[in-house]
Amino acid sequence: MLKLFLIIVAILLPAILFMGFRVFFTQKGKFPNSHVEGNKGLRKHGIGCVKSQDRIEQKRKNIFEIE
Repeated sequence: MLKLFLIIVAILLPAILFMGFRVFFTQKGKFPNSHVEGNKGLRKHGIGCVKSQDRIEQKRKNIFEIE
């Protein structure tokens, strides 16, 4: 059991370090923005976050119901 644990740690530790190399070892390192709004290509096509789009549609729907 201990041998298996050490093997898993030996595999995961370098993987985590390599994935976060820029974040961990540079002064201004930060994780890339992975949200839909952070993607220029999606914004160019008018695609946004589902929650944001739903909120906008709900406000628009409420405006029309008041009239």
